[in-house]
Amino acid sequence: MTEFGEIEIRSIDGEARTLADYAGKVLLIVNVASKCGFTPQYTGLEALEKRFSARGFDVLGFPCDQFGHQEPGDEAEIQNFCTLNYGVTFPMFAKIEVNGANAHPLYRHLKKAAPGLLGTEAIKWNFTKFLVGRDGAVVKRYAPNDKPEDIAADIEQALA
Repeated sequence: MTEFGEIEIRSIDGEARTLADYAGKVLLIVNVASKCGFTPQYTGLEALEKRFSARGFDVLGFPCDQFGHQEPGDEAEIQNFCTLNYGVTFPMFAKIEVNGANAHPLYRHLKKAAPGLLGTEAIKWNFTKFLVGRDGAVVKRYAPNDKPEDIAADIEQALA
């Protein structure tokens, strides 16, 4: 299995990267969508980024259009939407798939490391969140309806 830091990702503006770029940081990895009932969570995610980034924390947003066609735009449209509507400054990445045969390697890794209810690995909807420790190990998986502000205590603990 690929080491967490070796997983290749592409920024929303097309830059090839790996998760090694975030080595030593606590991460909240989220599959996001612009036209979802949970989209207002961008506000809470940005608040977490602002609150904890100086201590070695980042939110990483991965747009996904697998749930109700709620992320129909291209990367430029997604970035524009997030910046204009929610002031997003945290790192955003190219649109990916989180389930199925074409699931991104990052999400294959996250789902295996932290299965959902009753051991199911599938992502159920937009705004599923994974807290990853400084060592690259998945600390916890959160449901789409778990509000970002309710995760702050777990982030504090991971940063300690």
